[in-house]
Amino acid sequence: MIFIEVCVGSSCHIKGSPRIVELLQDKIKQNQLEDEIVLVGAFCSGRCNRVGVTVTVDNQAYVGITPEGFGEFWERIILPAVEKAKGA
Repeated sequence: MIFIEVCVGSSCHIKGSPRIVELLQDKIKQNQLEDEIVLVGAFCSGRCNRVGVTVTVDNQAYVGITPEGFGEFWERIILPAVEKAKGA
């Protein structure tokens, strides 16, 4: 199981965290990963960036996540983390 934490603090909220949460929820459902991923929100991760939202995957923070770059983030970070957790 992996834990994904989306910053929903004021800065990330303004930069689109509600949309990132929606995208994550949709992908989790589409890929039937409800039993593999725990999705939570967190107030200010302290890694504010000029662009995008901070998303933490199993204690590793990724900054600058945008709706436009979400697909790549899902493919390069989330799916490998799920596969790694399954094999652990």
